Amino acid sequence: MSVIARTPQSPPASSPNDERYYDPRDLEAELRRAFQICHECRMCVNYCGSFPELFARVDRDIDGGRAEGAEALDDTDMRVVSDQCWQCKLCYIKCPYTKDEGATELLDFPRLMAREKAARAKRDGVTVVDRVLGEPQLIGQLGSGLAAGISNFVHESRLLRKVQEKLTGISAEFPLPRFAAEPFPEWFAKHEPAKSAGQRGDVVLFATCTGNFNTPEIPRATVRVLEHLGYRVHRVDETCCGMPNLDGGDVASFIAKIRANVSVLLPLVEQGAKVLVPQPTCAYTLKREWSEYVEEEEVRKVAAASFDLMEFIEQRRRKEGLPAAEQGLGKVTYHAACHLRAQKIGFPAARVLEKGLTDTKVQIVQECSAVDGTWGMKADYYEKGRKYAKRLLDAVGEAEPDLVLTDCTLSARRIEHETGRTTIHPIQALAKAWGLEEP
Repeated sequence: MSVIARTPQSPPASSPNDERYYDPRDLEAELRRAFQICHECRMCVNYCGSFPELFARVDRDIDGGRAEGAEALDDTDMRVVSDQCWQCKLCYIKCPYTKDEGATELLDFPRLMAREKAARAKRDGVTVVDRVLGEPQLIGQLGSGLAAGISNFVHESRLLRKVQEKLTGISAEFPLPRFAAEPFPEWFAKHEPAKSAGQRGDVVLFATCTGNFNTPEIPRATVRVLEHLGYRVHRVDETCCGMPNLDGGDVASFIAKIRANVSVLLPLVEQGAKVLVPQPTCAYTLKREWSEYVEEEEVRKVAAASFDLMEFIEQRRRKEGLPAAEQGLGKVTYHAACHLRAQKIGFPAARVLEKGLTDTKVQIVQECSAVDGTWGMKADYYEKGRKYAKRLLDAVGEAEPDLVLTDCTLSARRIEHETGRTTIHPIQALAKAWGLEEP
């Protein structure tokens, strides 16, 4: 048994508001403590590459007689373990040693890995690949609209993607989302609301970077469905939720984006509007991360008013029911994204579709796509991501569904690329069932 104590003397530093957050001695001690607990448990060995790497390194030191546990791990060991974490949050959901479970260990492996990356970025600088992937809104603005043709040509050119990989570190093999010729903000500016819009109140759509510039069909379907349900939909000049910055340890950019978004969302929130987010990673970030990194009342107000899009519609279904559908969807395979599960709200899209529609049977697949924000896009990890995503891809293939759904845009890209099956967002399926599809 290791000499490392399992219970911390004080709650671990989980945000930069704690003066210990960047302290190298405190961070090292917390890494060793967490790694020791994980090594003794080993329940999460199949979740990602972090745990096999961690266990192998601790076992190496124990077998070599250098340690009784995690006390001999060095900086290289800790860095390798951290780099293999793709922030899916599944280990936290299942961990019996967390605050949520009432445990004295207060373990939070994903936040600790984020802390390690933040400290490393503060010390060594943010890497090129993390700087590029950290700005999806800027890339979307530059690549969509009039530039969409040439941007998509680059995406589809094997040679140019190889050059891009060398320059940026983004895998030439990852199926990046296409750029939209008409970004969602342009469409929304011309959109004429349905007559039913506003009868049941107002909501704000946080369309996300991919929704605005790559997959505008998702926020367009969202607007049509919400107006069909009687809501007036507002759009603000949002920026990226900031999660890609956090993935790369760029805390300063993350905080700047939190403040920018809160400044435009708060006025509508204070008028009673809910903020609806169609992408699980972004929804998780608004709800769980913003107020952790910026501990201000305004941020807490926006976080408390933020909902996963299908979570909001499911609440409406339970309270008031849903309009009758024009058609069922048949046999549906629904991929429950990791960051949806991390919100601990169940599977609202599956409930909406199966309980709110006739002739619709939903099979839920709870396997990770191993993209999770930015990790799976990187050349260094692309093949490992494919390996860990195999369980998801096999489950989709074996189901032979009429329709494949996921809330996560990047998971959809992997599913489509690997299985050849068109994969859409549940809100698009709901629009289809209600006859609200675009011409």
